Amino acid sequence: MRLSSSISVAALGSSAYLPAVYGWGAAGHEIVATIAQMYLHPNVLPTLCDILEMPTSKCHLASVASWADQHRNQMRWSAALHYIGALDDHPSDTCAFPGPRRWAGSQGINVLDGIKNTTSLLQAWVEEDATDAVANEALKFLIHFVGDMHQPLHLTGRDRGGNSVKVLFGRRHTNLHSLWDSYLIAQAVREVPRNYSHPLPYHKVEKALRGTIYDSYIRRILWEGILNPWADDLDAWLTCEEPEASAPSVEASGLLAMWQSAYRLTSKLVDVFRKDGVEIQPDGPTVCPYYWAQPIHILNCDIIWPKALDEPPYDVRFESDSADPHRHDDEDEEAELEMLNVPLLNLDTPEYAGVIAKQMIIEKLLAQGGIRLAGILNYIFASGELPDGVKGTFLADFRLEA
Repeated sequence: MRLSSSISVAALGSSAYLPAVYGWGAAGHEIVATIAQMYLHPNVLPTLCDILEMPTSKCHLASVASWADQHRNQMRWSAALHYIGALDDHPSDTCAFPGPRRWAGSQGINVLDGIKNTTSLLQAWVEEDATDAVANEALKFLIHFVGDMHQPLHLTGRDRGGNSVKVLFGRRHTNLHSLWDSYLIAQAVREVPRNYSHPLPYHKVEKALRGTIYDSYIRRILWEGILNPWADDLDAWLTCEEPEASAPSVEASGLLAMWQSAYRLTSKLVDVFRKDGVEIQPDGPTVCPYYWAQPIHILNCDIIWPKALDEPPYDVRFESDSADPHRHDDEDEEAELEMLNVPLLNLDTPEYAGVIAKQMIIEKLLAQGGIRLAGILNYIFASGELPDGVKGTFLADFRLEA
């Protein structure tokens, strides 16, 4: 198995394996990367451009944000690195993350470990322990994986992350995964007020934009979210859970010690027989994708997966022949569904899409992805160079200046 022709699994270390899915559509990934670029430390972007072999004047992280999906046919081994699923997870009735049976799949091959592993590879490059080719592909994977983590259906394995769940969106046949990948974002882009076609008074914002159809949408996310109502939340978005203090160990002796040793051995044996799934690597104190992903995953039960999808006549499933459980082929599925004339639940309604839009759920996920990606990249490449007073050496220029 390999990361590509140039990055081997061995280079990732014992903790470096990754699984596959297709997270946000291209627009979603590019929006996350564009927001991240706005919050990079001034010294970081030139380094990233060098790694990506782009001239700084024309360098945009968004241009490589979908690289991992675009080359998925050449990197089939990487499929499982795009998502994670718990064996006990079954939204909307059960949201387990991971639950007693832990994670499905193979050890280390999931999107959360993928973020940790690519971060480690880039840190190794900074320390001159990894090649430029390794850093190039690790950076492209990291940009993509952070986007995937903020698509909630990449955090559940139920029904191939929603790919097997057929729905309507207006008059279009689609599936739940594609709805969240692309359709909701496309609808939001179409409905952005015209005033956001004008530049915002922030140089770093406008410099990061590329003249795309979703530039106005990004301005709206900034103005109605990051710069105003969510401004005081940004530090919390980058916070990692404090590690629990370990209890002082007390050494026993004699008969008590013998019974304690026997109990520990028995517990381990029982765990071996009970444990169907695998564990993930522990979070670090600064980069903690598992901690960040927990509230994102809960959205699957809170709103993403309507209970009606598990009840007749809408409990329709479409199984794929693809080796990638999260792969979706909309055109083939739509043709078959039309032929079968299967009744589908319409989610383009005030109770579903309307609530998502009113609460800015999609916009907040994209914003969190961008801020966290910027934080990780600043942590890797700007540590020790940030000005005095910048909290935790995580984000420089955290408050954009006009």
